Amino acid sequence: MTQQVWLGWKLDAEHRSNLLDRFPPRYCNTIADHVTHGPADGSSPVPDADRAVVIGHADDGAGVEALVVEVAGSHRRPDGGTYHITWSLEPGREAHESNDAIARYGWEDVEDAPSVKLVKARWP
Repeated sequence: MTQQVWLGWKLDAEHRSNLLDRFPPRYCNTIADHVTHGPADGSSPVPDADRAVVIGHADDGAGVEALVVEVAGSHRRPDGGTYHITWSLEPGREAHESNDAIARYGWEDVEDAPSVKLVKARWP
């Protein structure tokens, strides 16, 4: 069975560290490493962006925390989802659940929106 390949961006290590200082993870499993654009099999082209701006914080209160970001001037992904960084998870929760948490509960705006350097990437 072939594994799904995803396209998007990895966070620059120094910028990631700065964001972790500013937004301490709420849950015990810190993810905080990428922004997904979509699947590699036919999704729209990945925007030529090297930065994201953190515009929101989402938390479902039950183990899923994410930072909502704008990439190339938009927080909307081509699939209708929201660009985000899965920030932290409780055991038993999975990164893809950030999409549902954001859609269901929305997010709180972030003051003084920081930017984070991105590097285009693909991963299984």
